[in-house]
Amino acid sequence: MSWQPGQEPVCTEEDGLIDLVIEPRARDLGGFEVRRVLPSPRRRLVGPFIFFDEMGPAIFPAGEGIDVRPHPHIGLATVTYLFEGEILHRDSLGFVQPIQPGAVNWMTAGSGIVHSERTGPEARAREARVHGIQSWIALPTEDEEAEPGFYHHPAETLPAIEREGAHLRLIAGAAYGARSPVATFSETFYLEADLDAGATLALPDEYAERAVYVVAGEVTVAGERFGPGRMVVFAPDRSVEIAAEAASKVMLLGGAPLDGKRHIWWNFVSSDPARIEQAKADWKGGQFAKVPGETEFIPLPED
Repeated sequence: MSWQPGQEPVCTEEDGLIDLVIEPRARDLGGFEVRRVLPSPRRRLVGPFIFFDEMGPAIFPAGEGIDVRPHPHIGLATVTYLFEGEILHRDSLGFVQPIQPGAVNWMTAGSGIVHSERTGPEARAREARVHGIQSWIALPTEDEEAEPGFYHHPAETLPAIEREGAHLRLIAGAAYGARSPVATFSETFYLEADLDAGATLALPDEYAERAVYVVAGEVTVAGERFGPGRMVVFAPDRSVEIAAEAASKVMLLGGAPLDGKRHIWWNFVSSDPARIEQAKADWKGGQFAKVPGETEFIPLPED
């Protein structure tokens, strides 16, 4: 997806176990709504996660759908994960891949890549719902200029983890004694968790930075209740347990802190502001590779 400068959410702070509660800002992206959580003015990253959007849920009548035109990225990896619907990915490496619920599209931008995200012809021919999470993973300094790549992981290849009343899918990284086949560049954990009403779940305690995002339902943490659209960021070195007040869906995420500050402008992430300026000039000058089969593109936003 494409992040626009100046569109940042607001957040509130809690004491003790809860370090921060982020309240996203709703934003329309060409006919469907996203809830933008990261980056926020008071919290740029949680582990390597530097961008986090909830897409939808949106309902498209037949003939309509998502049309995110080709746009560039550097210095990050994108992770697309759907609960409902289908999105067709195309990129400048020549990959064409529909993503469906429970699968993972991981795109390493590294030194530079261009991609589009659209509703495919078959899905566009009928009424369809789309709902999911788009996140960006900032890369370690030594990997910021890595070769770009694209990797698709079907849902059945991702570890399923069962706890009493909790049903989890490990999207990326390692947690609860399992490891995802999705390769990461730094210590990371990222899971979808469906919780039965009354279930409790302890978060992995081996990571310095951790957060929970509530997609549906309601959970309690340290005596505070949180409904859909809230990201709860936890203090380090504390045991964390969440309790589902109703049947709930949450995303668990975090990892090790990055090796230094990251700058973010539009779709570009880098430890070096000069690298972002170069990427801006390259996109404006048409120096990025093209997406085969695409003729449109998103122009560089004005500063």
